[in-house]
Order: sequence, then C-alpha cells, then structure tokens
Amino acid sequence: MTIELRTMSADDWRAWRSVRLAALTDAPGAFGSRLQEWADAPEDRWRERLSIPGAIDLLAFDDDGNVPVGIATGTPDGDNDSRAELISMWVDLAVRGRGVATVLITAIARWAVSTGAATLTLSVMPDNGAARRTYERNGFIVSHEPGDLLPGGRRELVMLRDLGPERTASD
Repeated sequence: MTIELRTMSADDWRAWRSVRLAALTDAPGAFGSRLQEWADAPEDRWRERLSIPGAIDLLAFDDDGNVPVGIATGTPDGDNDSRAELISMWVDLAVRGRGVATVLITAIARWAVSTGAATLTLSVMPDNGAARRTYERNGFIVSHEPGDLLPGGRRELVMLRDLGPERTASD
C-alpha cells in the first residue's frame, strides 16, 4: 500500500476534524480527549489545535490520495529540548496491518530529529496491547516514567524511542 502524507495547517482544519472525530469514535478509550469534547468544537478550536508552536500534524491518505486513513502529530516537549512527543496517532481499521502506522511514526521520528530531539516519547493506554505492539515494532520501549493518572488509579504507559544516529539510520 502506498501512503501519501500531507502536513496539515490551521487552514486544513476541516480535513483534520473529520479524521480526528473518526478516531475518537473508533477508539474512545485510546485518547486523552473524548468525542464529546470535540464533536461540536468551533472552527477556532480546531485551528488552534493545528497551530501548536513547533508541531507537525500529518494526515495519511490511501493509494488514490483521496481517502484519509490515519493521523499523527509530533510536538516539541516544552520541558525538555532533547525530546519530542508523538500524539493523536490513529490508523483507520480498514487499513491496519498495512504499514500506515510505520509510515506515520517514521515521518514523526524524522521530524523530531530535524528539531534536534534525541528521544521520541508517547503515551499509550495500559490495556491497548495492539498499539503497544505497533510502537514496539517501531523501536519504542516502555519506560519507567509515570504516565498520566487514569480513572481507577492506573497510569498511561510512557514509551520512548531513541533517535540517535544508529536508530534513525534504519528508518
């Protein structure tokens, strides 16, 4: 499967919105955000989301370039210049297992390296085994850093990917 990645800007908010709402509908427990928080969000909120300083927002399209099949965002870590974070990662169920996640992760990792980051981080729900395996196949390891607190006292898992020369050479 050939995947085309497009970098989104605030002006692309309608395209981003449709895919992000699909992600929140498909996997309501996989994200820190909830569908109810975004379903009726006004245009300016979507534009603001796509205007995070220093971030990159990617939309993945299928072979014909017309149907969006995934999203991912890379953001700088405001507390640590040597880190960047992968957020809002989602791949449409219809194309899972075809390498879309790897294409998105690789692009975010390359972006992170271009910003000077040495480590790419992400958070994943502890019971999302499929996502965790995808991230592990793409060079992430579970860290001992505490993730955000979840209802019931559980925490998100924090995963790290080294972006050193030996790691990015294989991308």
